[in-house]
Amino acid sequence: MISKRDAVQRIEELRQVLRYHDRKYYVEAAPDISDREYDRLLDELKALEAEHPDLATTASPTQRIGDQPVDELRHIEHRAPMLSIDNSYSVDELRKYARRIKRSLDFEPIEWVVELKIDGAAVSITYDNGILTRALTRGNGIVGDDITHNIRTVADVPLRLTTDQPPQFLELRCEVYMNNSELVALNQRRQSAGEEPYANTRNVTAGSLRLLDPRICADRKLRMFCHGVGYVEGLRSTNHMALLDEIRDYGLPATPLVECCSGIDAAIDHSEETIQRLHELDFEVDGLVVKVNCFDQRSRLGATSKSPRWLIAYKFEKYEATTKLNAISVQVGKTGAITPVADLQPVQLAGTTVSRASLHNADEIERKDIRVGDIVVVEKAGKIIPHVVRVEKHERKTNLPKFQFPQNCPACNSVLGRDEGGVYIRCRSDVCPAQVKERIRYYASRDAMDIEGLGEKLVEQLVSCGLVTKYSDLYRLELQQLSRLERMGEKSAQNLLDGIDASKSRGFARFLNALSIRHVGTTVARTLAEHFGSMKNLQRSMVEQLAEIEEIGPVIADSVYDFLHSDYGVGTIDELRTLGVSMDAPRESSSAYNLTLQGMTIVVTGTLIRYTREEIKKLIQSHGGRAASSVSQKTDYVVAGENAGSKLQKANALSVPVITEEEFEGLISSSP
Repeated sequence: MISKRDAVQRIEELRQVLRYHDRKYYVEAAPDISDREYDRLLDELKALEAEHPDLATTASPTQRIGDQPVDELRHIEHRAPMLSIDNSYSVDELRKYARRIKRSLDFEPIEWVVELKIDGAAVSITYDNGILTRALTRGNGIVGDDITHNIRTVADVPLRLTTDQPPQFLELRCEVYMNNSELVALNQRRQSAGEEPYANTRNVTAGSLRLLDPRICADRKLRMFCHGVGYVEGLRSTNHMALLDEIRDYGLPATPLVECCSGIDAAIDHSEETIQRLHELDFEVDGLVVKVNCFDQRSRLGATSKSPRWLIAYKFEKYEATTKLNAISVQVGKTGAITPVADLQPVQLAGTTVSRASLHNADEIERKDIRVGDIVVVEKAGKIIPHVVRVEKHERKTNLPKFQFPQNCPACNSVLGRDEGGVYIRCRSDVCPAQVKERIRYYASRDAMDIEGLGEKLVEQLVSCGLVTKYSDLYRLELQQLSRLERMGEKSAQNLLDGIDASKSRGFARFLNALSIRHVGTTVARTLAEHFGSMKNLQRSMVEQLAEIEEIGPVIADSVYDFLHSDYGVGTIDELRTLGVSMDAPRESSSAYNLTLQGMTIVVTGTLIRYTREEIKKLIQSHGGRAASSVSQKTDYVVAGENAGSKLQKANALSVPVITEEEFEGLISSSP
């Protein structure tokens, strides 16, 4: 037995080390040590506390699981009410809500935060001077059930905040949830014990938190995300994004995949993109939450008796069904990505019969351990195509073989290759017939060149008979060729030719989107078109210039640059330009503006009073400048609003001139 003095020192060292590793694992998702090494440190601490019980504290990492059940759940009042959230179910409803809030704030610029609405159990967790003291269910919003004994078993929840300067009082709003993979494992354990499996993660989570015995709750391996605060004393943050950073600094897991947008249109675009990625998550999401970023604006907006006015949920109906996976097939997309598809025993889902569902990529099949013959849970949420949520492994009666992903393209037999550092496996052939069909179909779609009459079946005919092998072939089609096609009379053929000719003037943004450049969709295409104005300007840009544009970044920049300088890309653009396809963006007349910012690079940071980010960006561009998203030695000015952060610090470090909105207005109004 070591001395009391040495025990005190070693116990404190171990507690600090274990809290550090808890943070690395649960908050940063970047563990430094293996589970076994962590367990050795924890066992050493347990042994020392057993030798010196007077040194044990409720905030020690060893106190994660309580020893005794509680007699009953006490009812306790929240320091600040846990209000509900108003719902919206469409983009139009979101826009109406945003207009209403804008009017309430006298048309001030508003930054909108978009974050996931986790489908779990809402709880309130309280820290007094950094020590976990209480956790309550939402209850009726005024009074909740005391579940402190069970929250202490949730590994994400620090028993003591990892900071020497915690807020005096911190009441957090959180969502406790269970991973889908953990539900699979739990149901397997229940089947082995002869118990009924659970239907979904939400019900398990809510039920587990209300158990009297914390040892049972600990076995469920629940998780937790923080997304807001109730009553607080000593909080430093003045907006939501800063709050998430602050609570991460305390060792708490903040809600993931959060984006701050300068306007409601950008927030809606981000929401739609996020919805398409939900299948990547191992936990359930039943919508998104759109909220005002600035706390001062929130305070002025206030709340009704039921819900705050400064946030709204963007929800979608979710439907689930259980069915059998009969086979897995693969499809070739417009960029060559090979997408596995589940062929299902037909099942009713949201009023329709579903027999196919996307499996997205090879890694998803491996992660979810999906095998032909399995019983699977299929989900459809809103407009999202059905996807497989999880495998009901407790229903797997035999040792089913793993799915073997093909090594050659099913359409052209080319050898497949995986993206470097990515999840997609692709066909690399530019002349693969399956890719050609998908590219032509997308080129003609409404969001791209909008060629009326050029539908999927006609594209199939045109490619199959060799009339169209690339985009430029569309503009060389003749009336006589089209009239000979199945179900295509002379009038229909002429209408199609008129539609193809009209597509030449769709503009630069639509054209960029139509080219099926990897990572470039409608939003990115519009951003590039606004920034460069023409294909010639875009082709002259360097990859570093592309990466500096807000919403672009290095991955998209590399993809765009590689396409523009590839033999395929250069040839495609040259042919279409020769055939008269417009590759310029309509620009506002510059006669009303001087070009005082010609050749300058301007970065905007912080919350502006007079402009939205989109408005000041357009103003910079209209005066000849470039609106960049990152500060470098090539930056001419940084326009700094309230709560400016790291960009302002970098500008000061690089001695880049920092100006206010008023000084910016003086700059653009000066004589050229």
